[in-house]
Amino acid sequence: MFDLSGDVKPAPSNIRMLLERFSNAPTNFWGIVLTVEEASWLHQTSTLNRQTSPVHRFYLAPEDWNPDSLVLAGAEAHHARDVLRLHPAGRVVVFNGRGHEITAEIAKVSRDEILLRKMHEARVPLLPCRITLAQAIPKGKNMDLIVQKAVEIGAAEIAPLISERTIVHLEAKEAAQKQAKWQQVAIEAAKQCGQNWLPTVQLPKTPRDFFLTVEAGVPAAPKPGEGGSPAPDFGTQPTRLPPQNRGLDLRLIGSLQSDAVHLKKVLADYEREHHARPASVLMCIGPEGDFTPAELNLARSNGCRLITLGPIILRVETAAIYCLSVLSYELLAAPASR
Repeated sequence: MFDLSGDVKPAPSNIRMLLERFSNAPTNFWGIVLTVEEASWLHQTSTLNRQTSPVHRFYLAPEDWNPDSLVLAGAEAHHARDVLRLHPAGRVVVFNGRGHEITAEIAKVSRDEILLRKMHEARVPLLPCRITLAQAIPKGKNMDLIVQKAVEIGAAEIAPLISERTIVHLEAKEAAQKQAKWQQVAIEAAKQCGQNWLPTVQLPKTPRDFFLTVEAGVPAAPKPGEGGSPAPDFGTQPTRLPPQNRGLDLRLIGSLQSDAVHLKKVLADYEREHHARPASVLMCIGPEGDFTPAELNLARSNGCRLITLGPIILRVETAAIYCLSVLSYELLAAPASR
């Protein structure tokens, strides 16, 4: 037993000596005799680790969100109870993907659920620009990576595209399964990075079907300041409306064609013409081998501007991260005061 009440702070040499003794010791550490200084250092370190350990985040779907009766169930309860080994009186953070976040204390842990007690509630405003990533599905697991990074960078919506050169071909059942998988990837990314606005992952569509959805004016996520209000009905001929009235102020598509313009110039031209930044942007990224000429013409006819990503040909996942990063840097930060 050691008296740890003293205010002794061991010198760095003592700490190094302690670590060396531990590293050279046999498997059974109980045979090691510590000095008062070493024991005090271990006690202070463990206390500091408990005080500074990260607070784990959990997702509650909007339909399950009740600030006065917070309950973790299913996979989230299993993760908290069986993986993280959280106990009553521990603190967690829950969010609903619509900007609300609550710091809570664990009140009760049972076999099927975990009851939480609200301590503090906060609301995070929407980002200044709603960025939609329309991504042709790449081969392998690269779509998982793209979804993850899109959430971390600040995308509001992700639309997987099944283009003519997409290697992955999905039937209806497989498409729904992929959508559910990618939505879960988005949830895990939001939990990890602290994003309280959860991007919606759409059902995979062909570019033609996707643009029909866009032209119908039914955005999956609200614009800044609109809250959760439903999209307006524009009637049976939405193509006659300007793009900004259909939920997307600026539409872009990456291209290898010679007439593609640099993204920086497109953004500068928009701000000069409208005296404001776009409040919503569509960014289309093609598959391995790029979009076909017919798909590029389809995008043009739907208001997309061709942009170049520079002289170096990028991999699909690199192109998505590059474009989202530039858009995030240019549009998600508060404008400088003049």
